[in-house]
Amino acid sequence: MNTEKILEKALELEPLTIEEGVFLFENAPLALLSFCANEVKNKLRPAQDRKKVGWIIDRNINLSNICVTRCKFCNFSRSKNSPEAYVTTMEEYNQKISELFKIGGRQVLLQGGMNPDFGLDFYCNLFSNLKKNFPGIILHALGPAEIVFISKKSGKSYYEVLETLHKSGLDSLPGAGAEILVDRVRKIISPAKCSSKEWLEVMHEAHKLNLPTSATMVFGHVETIHERMEHLVKLRETQDKKPDYSEGFITFIAWPFYSLGTRLEKEFGEFPKISGSEYVRMTAISRLMLNNIKNIQASWLTVGKAVGQVCLHSGANDFGSIMMEEHVVSAAGANYSLDSNEMVQAIREAGFEPKRRNSRYIFEE
Repeated sequence: MNTEKILEKALELEPLTIEEGVFLFENAPLALLSFCANEVKNKLRPAQDRKKVGWIIDRNINLSNICVTRCKFCNFSRSKNSPEAYVTTMEEYNQKISELFKIGGRQVLLQGGMNPDFGLDFYCNLFSNLKKNFPGIILHALGPAEIVFISKKSGKSYYEVLETLHKSGLDSLPGAGAEILVDRVRKIISPAKCSSKEWLEVMHEAHKLNLPTSATMVFGHVETIHERMEHLVKLRETQDKKPDYSEGFITFIAWPFYSLGTRLEKEFGEFPKISGSEYVRMTAISRLMLNNIKNIQASWLTVGKAVGQVCLHSGANDFGSIMMEEHVVSAAGANYSLDSNEMVQAIREAGFEPKRRNSRYIFEE
């Protein structure tokens, strides 16, 4: 293989193969990858938006920390009988969302794993009540793994579950639970969670409903570079199948794995921390591989401000969220934070114009 020829192909927005992605990851100079990823980013964006970087204020509210899957990479979940187990009350939702609205946020990320006591009716009632109490709220909630869980429990298809939730107030579907979309990996790190095929099928059904979805990856554990590229190709192929009227995957975000205190660390030993340069490389490769997904988000929350800023010059066009109240990645060792002023300043320092956006990645005036 030849680096120059593969990059020429990527610059023409032609889909790269898994093998070509692996070759670039292992052989291409990082500066060259970053340059080409930036060129692809600019080709996919209107000329007037190329110096703009999006960001948003939202709040992560965990419905519960009770989860039956008990994934090996997660320090957050608890069993139902644990003294630390909880279910968020409506009073607590009201307080947390009121605090979000006071600082100008409107989007809430609602997640919490597979609680055996939560069925379709629970989520429908919750979403309806939140919409009633907070007109204008945007519910970015659950994820494919929860949809598969609800589907099996209710006996309804993925489409029926999503349609019912959408009518009750669901606005968009996060890419949670993707980890690595290769079943060899999933059987090791999250054997009780949905398969890669199920995850992708849920997303395709969401795209039929024109529910915006995000795509994610958690890397740096037991996966190979080839499996990272397989993950990206599966996302791209699913995006290719979306109806023309649907936005499909509206963004892609990759997170490095933090192993501190996880059962995966106890089983395999401490995992090497993903370096800043490897995260930038992964961001650039993602931009080159995902030629049909418009937005790439830099996860400053898991890699820090400085690395996130470099990613804005390596294919990323979004700086993500302030993310009030994040508990999952922080429980495994990621401890970065920015307030609104710091977020805006970080984007400006990187040489871009910060622009508040909504959940559909449309800039606010």
